[in-house]
Amino acid sequence: MQRRSFINQAGIAGILAAGAAPAIVHAQTTIRWRLASSFPKSLDTIYGAAETFTKKVADMSGGKFQISVHAGGELMKPFEVVDAVQNASVEMAHTAPYYFFGKDETFAIGCAIPFGLNSRQTTAWMMEGNGLKLMREFYAKYNIINFPGGNTGVQMGGWYKKPLKSVADMKGLRMRIGGFAGRVIERLGAVPQAIPGGEIYAALEKGTIDAAEWVGPYDDQKLGFHKVASTYHYPAWWEGGPQLDFFINNKAFNALPNEYKSMIETAAYMAHVEMQAKYDARNPTALKQLAAQKVNLAPMPKDVMDAAFKASQEIYADLNAKNPNWRKVYTDYAKFLKDQNLWFRFTEARYDSYMQNAKL
Repeated sequence: MQRRSFINQAGIAGILAAGAAPAIVHAQTTIRWRLASSFPKSLDTIYGAAETFTKKVADMSGGKFQISVHAGGELMKPFEVVDAVQNASVEMAHTAPYYFFGKDETFAIGCAIPFGLNSRQTTAWMMEGNGLKLMREFYAKYNIINFPGGNTGVQMGGWYKKPLKSVADMKGLRMRIGGFAGRVIERLGAVPQAIPGGEIYAALEKGTIDAAEWVGPYDDQKLGFHKVASTYHYPAWWEGGPQLDFFINNKAFNALPNEYKSMIETAAYMAHVEMQAKYDARNPTALKQLAAQKVNLAPMPKDVMDAAFKASQEIYADLNAKNPNWRKVYTDYAKFLKDQNLWFRFTEARYDSYMQNAKL
């Protein structure tokens, strides 16, 4: 019965190669999947994580498990990949979960929420806390199992045609901003815009938006934002450690032999670590180059940070009362965040503060 059920899953494209036995029989079966990315090919950091992942899977399987990577817009729009995985139009996707907070705000916790965990803390919550368990329970409602797929680290606060002097400058600001943070800046009077990475430059250039954030210097320089906006604020209070994910259709994953499941897990962790290593290694040089081009590097005004923090906490309280999915995950997340902040105050924060003021 199990074998017949697997064979009848015709909607999972490419599970069986011509003349091959079902994949659940042995790991020598040739399997071909498709991965839909939410990102453009031009970004070797964030899009590249999917390429790293698929290459490792192919290498470990001796070429028997092939996964083709498709950039955002190639198979579907960048913000449609969750529907595609849920409905088995593709076997998997690589994306930022917070893009889909409109379906349920809980998606955002799996990526980043304003004033949340940083990248190390996020990995700790996922791997040693309850994060991965809780998020998988939530994603199962969408026929999805997730694996960590990278982290950018703390991001920059975005590009602005006019610098922010105070929270009053947020009023009426049309800003491209990712995920859940849009709800926060709305409370500050701004107008959030959901725009895929590959379309941000054109929107800034045409003036349909006044500001935009993406990731940080290396990606932002590639995308050319400094050519159409001169002020570069920091930091992104809405993204202290955004985790990308590989989303896989549950049925496709469960049909795999254990060897292939292990390959997916191993390759995902490799891609996860490599992404942040790339950003940490490449951002410093890119920031120097941007500064040399007379970009106005400016800290985010404190009253903007304070107002955004207050608005964030109010939104979280509202969601705790209204959304049981959110409450279940956020309760655990918030406790973990509190403990991590206490620990980092005595260690990372003190060390980093000293080193950043030392003469090297």
